Amino acid sequence: MGRVSAVLKNSIPIVKYLGKQDYGVMHKKMHEFTDARDENTDDEIWFLQHEPVFTLGRNGNKSNFLVNSDIPLVHSDRGGDVTYHGPGQLLVYCLMDLKRLRLGVKALVYGLEEVTIQYLSAFDMLGERIKSAPGVYVHGNKLASLGLRVRKGCSFHGLAINVNMDTKPFTYINPCGLEGMKVVQLSQLGINENCEEVASMLSNLIVKQFYQ
Repeated sequence: MGRVSAVLKNSIPIVKYLGKQDYGVMHKKMHEFTDARDENTDDEIWFLQHEPVFTLGRNGNKSNFLVNSDIPLVHSDRGGDVTYHGPGQLLVYCLMDLKRLRLGVKALVYGLEEVTIQYLSAFDMLGERIKSAPGVYVHGNKLASLGLRVRKGCSFHGLAINVNMDTKPFTYINPCGLEGMKVVQLSQLGINENCEEVASMLSNLIVKQFYQ
């Protein structure tokens, strides 16, 4: 799968850098945006970080919690199982009109993985896919997770990339429902960029992947 061209020329998404945000607040805002949009609404890509929270997706199973903790749990309507969000992890929320882009869900997932792999390649780092386990992995450890929802032909939720964060809460769960899965972050790979710097490069890669 290669890049996907938008049907409308110059339909470049609006990119927003939102800093640290409460998960519940942003979940509500994504729903409101998707409910209000129409065929003329510009796509938006939101880059942000969350305060510490576990989220359990539509396919989630509470048996994937291994340790009790004080970190709040929020039930989410995204795909996937349980994951952790916290400061130092970059969230990329993709509010995209898939119908207008002539883009299927599988192609969106592939494209977001490809964007992450391309980012890593700029630092001579190899990112990999694992069949039946969406995301991007380095040496078998999970760097980026994917969870999406599509409604009215439009996507929301998106991609989470571990940049420079406290990864201990991942040991309290089976990340994404994958027993024994370990996570890795950019800082451990020698990529010493902060979330804003990662977002800047990813925004360009997303435009090239889906809009040009």
